[in-house]
Amino acid sequence: MKLSRNFLKDYVDIKDINIYELADKMVKVGNEFETIRQLANSDSLVVGKVIECEKHSESDKLSVCKVDVKDEVLQIVCGAPNVREGLKVVVAKVGAVLPGNFEIKKASILNTESNGMICSLLELGIDKAFLSQEDIDGIHELNNEAKVGEDPNKYLMFDDYIIDFDLTANRGDLLSVIGMAYEVSAIYDKKVILPDISYKETKDDINEKFTLNVETKNCMAYLAKMVSNIEIKDSPQFIKSRLIASGIRPINNVVDISNYVMLETGQPLHFFDADKLNKDLLITMGDDFKKIKTLDTVERDVNKEDILVTDTKNPIALAGVMGSYDTEVTSNTKNILIESAQFNKTNVRLTSKRVLRSEASSRFEKGIDPNMTLFALKRACHLLEKYAKGKVNKGILMHDELNKDDKVIEVKLSEIQNTLGMEIMSKEVVSILNRLGFIVKNKGHFEVHVPSRRGDIEIKEDIIEEVGRINGYEKLIGNLPNLETKRGGYSKKSKLLKDTEDLLSSFGLDQAINYTLVKDLDDFSFDLDKIIISNPMSEDKKVCRQNLTSSLFENYKYNSSRGAKNINLFEVGDVYFKNNGYDSKILASGLMSGTYLLNEFQGKVVDVDFYLVKGIVTEFLDSFGLENRYEFIEEDVPGAYHPYRSVRINVNKNHVGYLGQVHPSLSKNEVYIFEIDLSKLMELKVRGVKYKEISKFPTTTKDLAFIMPKDIKSSEIERHIRKVCSRYLKDLYVFDVYDFNDGNKSLAFSLTFEDKTQTLSDDFVNDLLNKIIKNVEEKTSAKLRDK
Repeated sequence: MKLSRNFLKDYVDIKDINIYELADKMVKVGNEFETIRQLANSDSLVVGKVIECEKHSESDKLSVCKVDVKDEVLQIVCGAPNVREGLKVVVAKVGAVLPGNFEIKKASILNTESNGMICSLLELGIDKAFLSQEDIDGIHELNNEAKVGEDPNKYLMFDDYIIDFDLTANRGDLLSVIGMAYEVSAIYDKKVILPDISYKETKDDINEKFTLNVETKNCMAYLAKMVSNIEIKDSPQFIKSRLIASGIRPINNVVDISNYVMLETGQPLHFFDADKLNKDLLITMGDDFKKIKTLDTVERDVNKEDILVTDTKNPIALAGVMGSYDTEVTSNTKNILIESAQFNKTNVRLTSKRVLRSEASSRFEKGIDPNMTLFALKRACHLLEKYAKGKVNKGILMHDELNKDDKVIEVKLSEIQNTLGMEIMSKEVVSILNRLGFIVKNKGHFEVHVPSRRGDIEIKEDIIEEVGRINGYEKLIGNLPNLETKRGGYSKKSKLLKDTEDLLSSFGLDQAINYTLVKDLDDFSFDLDKIIISNPMSEDKKVCRQNLTSSLFENYKYNSSRGAKNINLFEVGDVYFKNNGYDSKILASGLMSGTYLLNEFQGKVVDVDFYLVKGIVTEFLDSFGLENRYEFIEEDVPGAYHPYRSVRINVNKNHVGYLGQVHPSLSKNEVYIFEIDLSKLMELKVRGVKYKEISKFPTTTKDLAFIMPKDIKSSEIERHIRKVCSRYLKDLYVFDVYDFNDGNKSLAFSLTFEDKTQTLSDDFVNDLLNKIIKNVEEKTSAKLRDK
């Protein structure tokens, strides 16, 4: 919202308030701004009158002018095509500094002395977008009323400051100068002066010329009046300068008045050429119409979500967004129909996103004061009567289902004090709320009547916030809260998350944090019913993620493309899906590639492979008390995993995750990933992890190799080995696989035995090995490999 100081001072007395102080005060009550600037930043400018104008003897495009600036007559060489004798102009005298730090100096142009410059509005710093073609091509022509020698910035009302506010989405009331006036009045305890809405009506009645029918609930109010015999001409200078300061290009008095009232009141208006309309107006949805040619001459498709203003035969406006080309106000227009309406903000937003975001649509989207709809209509009639010589017809077309009553909210003084943490007296609270324009009744508690313009005030906490920000957050006294530490420390969820992050970090993996929104789902997980964001911030952030590995793989691709070789990452976070409503779960995922520092003290580095990652997952699960309760199953993995180097992770025969290599079609390098559902781990009952003293007695390591059919899994053999000697078995892993190409394979296992109470004898260990061999051969088709 661009706020003009000159515009604001019509509604609240700020003549003695410095613009920078005002901006600072607004920030303190929660309204941040981006910039403060002058509309036209230049000095040593005067109004001059061209008393002589002759062509330069050495150039057809230059003129030598004698310009009266009251205290002297200056000779100025000018190249503008429209300079002529008798014209009143803006003169920059020698020493003037124009925007861009351009200093005017005495010069000689083709041997002719020039003592100044006759200026265009561009040269005063007015953006080209706000100027007519005449002002772009030549110097600015002042009216005859301009007094020679006076400051042209004051005459043009360009002696203005503009604060560009960055407002929060809930403060739609501040998208109007009157709304800003209420905010400033609360800060400085001043009265708001509302503009004149008086006018005279003719005997002609709009109800004899038009009818109105509203058949959609998405139009809550539609008011219209007719103004006849208008004159299309330039707007008064105060309207033009305030529109420019507010970022809107002046066009003509009628169009400018509609924009002016919108800026003033926050209520968008639309003017139709009444002579181009059929008698019967209908407000409906876009079901029965296919096309509309809008004011920008583009023929657009009509959607069923669009609210349409029609004359039953043709659509004449996309409600809240843009009118039709066929009913626009032109220089030949004599009679206009003024629309002031309230439409469903969701529908307006959907239409504006597809067609055009405008000053009007942004106001509809954020909500408009229901009491301003009729007020703005009357204000437009007043201005059209005054500045376009219009005749306001009697009567009004009206459909109005708006609730215009004040909201009543009750709050206690103790609630205000306790929430804000400040001592504030009852009379101070009443004073602040009254300054905001709220009516307060003290009934032992405060009964606050909130005006309809403040749509953001809904509950008592909103009232408390208003008191706090106007009173001044800088008055808050910092006190540390008295909190009792919850017995037991972290919650089960928080402890699991912290332990997971600590453990994966201890494995040497770097933590990544990625967006929860992604472009779409992929083959790293089986699709659950996905959650699609209806209004995404961008196309690549429109779906809620259902896994973490996709983002980690994107991290890998980004880093590897920039030369990184060894990438070992993990992430812990939520994923989202539909499950009889919206649901979420917590996952822990890791990605490993390149090499891995296995022993930091010895500097031992190994290549990342399936067994290394499996070992990390095994250690991870063991650390949470799940030893001997999990298994790795070679079946049913997502499509992004390698079909022969990937497994499902089951705990207590329930699926909790995946582990494996990324499919070769996605990466030519070996990249390994794992993903574990922490939500399922939290549901498991586990005994606390017990830490055992390191044994004082030596370990004994033996190797066993079995020949077996290829379909037998190593996990099955391991299970039968553990069943015999789990008490003494410290470590067990596969260290060699050999394929005989006859349907059989060889698996070689390393077994490490240990007893905490004694040294194991060779006879005892050999006896254990014999029992293991017997159990494996009896329970499976595997046989001991002799050589």
